Amino acid sequence: MHRSKINKKNLKEVIQKNIAIALQEDIGNIDLSSELIEEKSSAKAYVKSKDSAVISGIPWFNATFLMLDPKIKIKWFIKEGAIVKKNQRLCEIYGKTKPILSGERVALNFLQTLSATSSITHQYVQAIKNTHAKIFDTRKTIPGLRIAQKYAVTIGGGNNQRMGLFDQILIKENHIKSSKKMDDLLSLSLKYVKNKDIQIEVENLNQFEKAIEIGFKNILLDNFSIKNLKKAVLLNKKRAVLEASGNITLKNVKKIALTGVNRISLGSLTKNIKAIDLSMKIETFKSL
Repeated sequence: MHRSKINKKNLKEVIQKNIAIALQEDIGNIDLSSELIEEKSSAKAYVKSKDSAVISGIPWFNATFLMLDPKIKIKWFIKEGAIVKKNQRLCEIYGKTKPILSGERVALNFLQTLSATSSITHQYVQAIKNTHAKIFDTRKTIPGLRIAQKYAVTIGGGNNQRMGLFDQILIKENHIKSSKKMDDLLSLSLKYVKNKDIQIEVENLNQFEKAIEIGFKNILLDNFSIKNLKKAVLLNKKRAVLEASGNITLKNVKKIALTGVNRISLGSLTKNIKAIDLSMKIETFKSL
């Protein structure tokens, strides 16, 4: 199982696009507040975390300031993926005061949002670390931040599912209801994809046995009870990759992992997140 499906070249392009949109949204044609500051003044600022967290999003943070002023310097005291404590200083920013102030909110928005995803992912990964199951994300991401959040999942130790509708087939309940015959869905799918990593979602053991009989090799067990997950694993006999999904929490994730499923996918990694509390402060100021 591959942790990340994100192409590095594509990631750089995504970062630039994310930042350009965010800066346009926040600044538009002018930062009226920063117009009050002297053009030539310089400053040193720092960022600290008010929460414990797994930090993710440093490339977005850096690129935000550099897009506003390529001469800005940023000194990090941690690396991407570091576990930080409350009140820990993360980095220092040096440069002209105006672009530092203009980029503050956008840079922090990326850092605190992506760190939220990597932090909760890390908690789930740690909760099942002594099992054979792996944590996976879903497509339940913040619009416009699909790749950014999936990147953050990998920083937290999780794995990426399909990036979108374009790179893997997942036959869900509505696809089954919209088709004439469940038996035809696998053969139809093979016309569109070269490999056999075609996933089907089932909601009960009868559907599961039908999916196995048809020949599906990747089956999502949606909202199965612990008891039925165990039954599915026994019936499977290692013929298909089994993935548990639905109503999974930190309280029950290890029990689910111990049923013998291969994957556990959670939309909450990217949609039910609480931003990490970060703050940026001007520490020194020089007027020229």
